[in-house]
Parts: sequence; structure tokens; C-alpha cells
Amino acid sequence: MNNTAKPESKGQEPQQPRQGFPYWGLFWGILIAIIINMLFPIVGTNRIVPADYGTFISKVDSGLVKAVVIEDRQILFQTASPDGKADSTFQTGAMDDPQLVERLINASSPNKDGKIIFTKKIQKENSALMNFILLWLLPCVIMILVWRSVTRTMRSRMNGVGMGNFMSFGSSGARIYAESQIKTTFADVAGQEEAKEALKEIVEFLHNPEKYRQIGANLPKGALLVGPPGTGKTLIARAVAGEANVPFFSISGSEFVQMFVGMGATKVRDLFKQAGEKAPCIIFIDEIDAIGKKRENSIGGNDEREQTLNQLLTEMDGFDGNKGVVILAATNRPESLDKALLRPGRFDRRIQMELPDLEGRKAILEVHLKKVRHDDIDISVVARATSGSSGAEIANIVNEAALRAVRMGRQSVTTADLEESVETVMAGAQKKNKVISGTEKKIVAYHEIGHALVAALQTDSAPVHKITIVPRTSGALGYTMQVDTEDQVLMSRRELMNRIATLTGGRAAEEVVCGTVTTGASNDIGQATRIARAMVTRYGMSEQYDMMELETRNNVYLGGDSSLACSADTAADVDKVVLGMIKDAHAKARKLISDNLDIMHEAAGLLMEKETITGEEFMEIVRRRRGAKE
Repeated sequence: MNNTAKPESKGQEPQQPRQGFPYWGLFWGILIAIIINMLFPIVGTNRIVPADYGTFISKVDSGLVKAVVIEDRQILFQTASPDGKADSTFQTGAMDDPQLVERLINASSPNKDGKIIFTKKIQKENSALMNFILLWLLPCVIMILVWRSVTRTMRSRMNGVGMGNFMSFGSSGARIYAESQIKTTFADVAGQEEAKEALKEIVEFLHNPEKYRQIGANLPKGALLVGPPGTGKTLIARAVAGEANVPFFSISGSEFVQMFVGMGATKVRDLFKQAGEKAPCIIFIDEIDAIGKKRENSIGGNDEREQTLNQLLTEMDGFDGNKGVVILAATNRPESLDKALLRPGRFDRRIQMELPDLEGRKAILEVHLKKVRHDDIDISVVARATSGSSGAEIANIVNEAALRAVRMGRQSVTTADLEESVETVMAGAQKKNKVISGTEKKIVAYHEIGHALVAALQTDSAPVHKITIVPRTSGALGYTMQVDTEDQVLMSRRELMNRIATLTGGRAAEEVVCGTVTTGASNDIGQATRIARAMVTRYGMSEQYDMMELETRNNVYLGGDSSLACSADTAADVDKVVLGMIKDAHAKARKLISDNLDIMHEAAGLLMEKETITGEEFMEIVRRRRGAKE
């Protein structure tokens, strides 16, 4: 829940929203009046059955009618039911029948006196003025009063800020937090020590600007936070405001995008105007690439977005940085931003928010474990198992572990809960009710042992941590988890080829032991192909193309999409080179499995019996069997 109170500025009264005629109240009043006017004729009617005039005369002549009410435009008559339990009321149109009264006087009736009770009702119509007041004027007045009451309540709750901006076109729409509302500090941000160091200088400048002005230094106008999703860009921006104890303006780049041309630029002007009044303060624009994309050279570009960008560029040039207005922006796609936005004097600093390393993941786990009750946790094991995870993913893993502890009826989180939550986030929850035939279970077991055996028999390969054939909701029927003892920044050609061989180990086990191939290797095939292709096109690890770049990548922080930067003939030749590398790795995996079938059979038997075995259990079999051979 975000409380968006407007911070008070010294020596300045809060700006009151502009009053105006409540057109919305008038609109709703007219609409309700129309609906009432349409429904008024049927208000107060009872259960009345329509009938034609001939039916009415027939029932009168048959002696079934008890009472008749003659109106100007209709005739209502009541008849007795055959069983005598209930009467029915009918409605028919009035006819010019001069003999009707005489017919009703002479007709018989089921009443006690045998006569029909009939009357003529003369309706008293309201005057035209009364109808106008009741059906038109009164609903409008009621809606206007309601509308003014609602706006007054909202205005008082938002302390004179939100309602004025909400009711006027072109207002920034930024969520404004007073300095007392920001509780986040750098202590809440873990795993991003370099980013915190770069931002601490901005905090110190806001605290003590004279220290920098004496030497002639200027405060950076803007800092661009760049990194993958979930690395804490928004969190660290709030932490800067919390450490500096200044107002915090938060807005998303998409909120500047408007239907009408010029409205986004108006929002930008309003945002910087408010920030200037509240200086020193921090403006945070999340997903700035929504408005900061490169301007198009072709005719027919996005005029509204480009006008908004131009206004943002102008405002960043126009305001005085010494007032203490700092702009922080976050994006996952820095390569798509306009060059004018990134030049010095606008966004002076580019701060990388990378995925945390091993020590960073440990620090993040410690931060989030403070919020849950837990036993002695082996943080090192969990941190190694979460290699490549962002801060948001680690927070989700801790939360999943807490939920699992509750499901298991325990009062605290254990290391086992965290390890299982890692697997849940990576591969999905266990499908305990999925039934697998004995033949398929055997193939899956040998497939996973094939991965583990090839990995264990190679050097420069991550140790096997766990092997399981328990199905997961992601569609995996089993998996082999390898966990590095430490983070790797660089990988050699040998290590990458070993990884490809490990990926082909599952299919090789199916071929050697089971004499068949299945669809279970589809994910392995995809990963092996991507690694081999990257070795040829991006890493320069092939003899044919040496250090030639054949592929470019975009959106690196969003998974990355690649495009070939070579001719069609070269692309076809690249496919052949990639195929050759995968074939070599596949042949290596088949040989390792064929030479160690005794290990395959014993390990697969244990896996089918227990469904999940640890890396230590598997390596004990490998060491014992290979020791016996030697």
C-alpha cells in the first residue's frame, strides 16, 4: 500500500486544486434522469397479464369478471380462478364501446351480490413544471452534490496534491513520497556494493552540498540504473531517497505516453515544476525506455513519444543541478535509448546493476532470512545452488521456503526447505500424483544417470549435487543438478565442450543402454545447440572462423535475441561447424557410458528405488567401481 502524501515545502502554502463546474455530476444526473423517465411508466405495476378486448368481453359474458377499472387508455379487470384459490388481473386497451356500461350492469359476476364492481378512474397528471423538477432537475442536483462531496473528501485525503493533479489534464501523475515516508535504506539493499558506492556520493552531496561547491564540483544531474530484471533498481532508488531524507517522486515511463499529442510533454513540465518547488528531492523514472527510445529518421514516427522525449531533454538541460534535484532512471534496454539522453549533462552516470555473485547472494539471503523464523541455515549451500538468480528470485525462494515450512507443519524454515524451494522455482513443484510406467521410469533413470556420469568422468565440470526422477510441473520428468563450488566469470573452450558432452549424456545413455531414443532430450538438444553456436559465432572458438564475429545480440538483459551478421553461404557453413562440434561431444559421451556400464546399472537401480539421490551417494558408487577397476 503506497501512501502518497505531498511533502510540505518551507515558506510555501500547498497549492489548492482549481475549482470548476462539476460537469461530471451534471452528466450523471442527466443520465439517471433519462433512465428514470424511461422506467417511470412501469414503476408500481403489479403482476398484470395482457389480454385483448375480445377476451375481456368474452369473460364478462361468461360471468367470470369480478371487478373492472376503466382508465383513459386501458381497462383493468379481475377474474375469479376456476379453483377459487387466487384471482387474476388482466389489462386490455380501452375501446370506444358505448354499450360497455350497459353490458357490465346486466352481466353476472362471481361476487356475493352477483354484480360486477366497476369504476372509472380519472388520472390526475402532474404539471409540466412538476415533471421537469422531479424527473430532470432533482437527479441533476443530487448528483452534483454527491460529486462535490466526493471531490472534497479525496482532496482532503490527498493533502491538496493528488486531486488537483488527478482532475487536470497534463499533470505528471507522479507518486510523491515525503521524506518521512521512505523507510528503505542501503542496509536493505544487498549484493550491489558497487552500485551503492556510486550512489553514496549523491546522498552525501544532498546532505552537504557546500563541501562540493567549495571546490567547484557539480552534482550529477542524473544517474541511469541498468541491469536485468529483479536486480533491485527500484529498491536502490528508494534507498537513495531514504538515506538522503528528501522527497521522492516516482513515475513510470509508460505514464508519460498519452493518446493526445502534447500531453506527455505537459506531464514532463509539470513533474519538473513540482520537483523544483520541493528541491532538494529525487525524481525516479522507471522503465525510461518507454519514452527514451532512439528517435526515428523516417517520416511517420511516433510524434507523441518524440515530443515527450524532446521535452525531457529540454527540462534536464534547463534546471539547475545545484538546487539538489537528482534524476534516477532505470531500464533493461540501455542500447535502445537515444544518444542525446545519455550524454554528459543529462545522465552523467551509468550504474550497472548486475546479477549478484556468490558473496552477493549470501548477503541477499541474510537480508531476507531476517524476515522469517528459521533454524541454522547453511547459506553457502543455498547460495551456490542459486547461481545466476537475481535478488527478486532469491526473495521468492525464501518466501517459498517459508510457505513449505507452514505446509509441513513446522514453526521455522530449514535448509531443506530452501533447497526444495530452489528446485520449485527452477523446475516447478513436484507432481506427486503423476503415474509413470515401469519402462518409462527406467528410461528416465538411465537418462539422468547418463548426464551425471559424463559430468563426473570429465575434468573442469561442475560437481553433481542431486539426481531425481520425480516429475515436475514444468514438464521435466527428472533432472540432474550440478552446483559449482564458486562462481565462474570466464569459461574455456574445454569447459564448454565438456558441458555440451554432459548435455548429450542423457541421449547417449538411452542409445547405449535402452537401445532407443525418446523426446526427453529436447531441452538438452536446445541448450547444446545454443552453446555450440555461440562458441562459433560470438566466442571465436572455431578453427574455421577464428576471431570473426558472425552474430550480434540485442536486449542482453532481457534474455538476448541474436541476429546473424554474415552471408547466407557463411551461415550454412556455420551450421556444419556447429553440427560437427555436437557430434564430437555426443561421441565422447557414448564412449564414457559404454566403458562404465557397471556404474550406470548400479546408480540407475538405486535411483529407481529411491527416486532421488544426492551427489555424494552417486559419487560413492563412481569411486568404488572405478577403484575396483584400477
